[in-house]
Amino acid sequence: MSPRQQRGEATIDRLLTSALDVFATSGQPGFTVHAVTTASGVSLGSLYHHFGSFDGLAAALFTRCMEELFDEMTAALHRTRTARTGIRAVVHAYLRFTEEHPDAALFLHASAYSGYLAAHADQIRAAKVAKLGPIAQWLRPRMEAGEIAPLPEPLLEVLLLGPVAETARRWLSSTYDIDLAQAARILPERIWRSLQPDTAAAN
Repeated sequence: MSPRQQRGEATIDRLLTSALDVFATSGQPGFTVHAVTTASGVSLGSLYHHFGSFDGLAAALFTRCMEELFDEMTAALHRTRTARTGIRAVVHAYLRFTEEHPDAALFLHASAYSGYLAAHADQIRAAKVAKLGPIAQWLRPRMEAGEIAPLPEPLLEVLLLGPVAETARRWLSSTYDIDLAQAARILPERIWRSLQPDTAAAN
């Protein structure tokens, strides 16, 4: 990588890191282009050069946070062997990411349906599909072997990640009495049971 490319990468990282800090400190109302350029020390022209718009920067930040979360879940999954331990590992990894990286988790959950991501929905969706791929590939043969219920992959994703995502969202909002440690004790096994084949769940 040339020195110019290195400077460009450093500027991108500084903008994304500052944007996350601004959001964590000021929330959506304070998440503005002026706040980010002030915090980062990067000019407005440079921001537009690298991201095209402030919405483009927000979409890039959302994608980076999402990819970090999925990378941790995938790494945890691939350290396991059975369907049960794999499902439980994914849930634990999601909750652990939420606790250890609350700023990134907050941006993901608070921004998921924000207007500033709408213009880049296709880009974000493509990034999510790419990160879901390794998890789906791990689960698919176990579904074919009858260890996991034969569900359409979108519904499998909802059952696996939906409850833990809602738990994280409530914990991050601080308006609900959610105990993350308690969730980590209860949810992994409950979610696993929801994904078992009917014959296994009945036993």
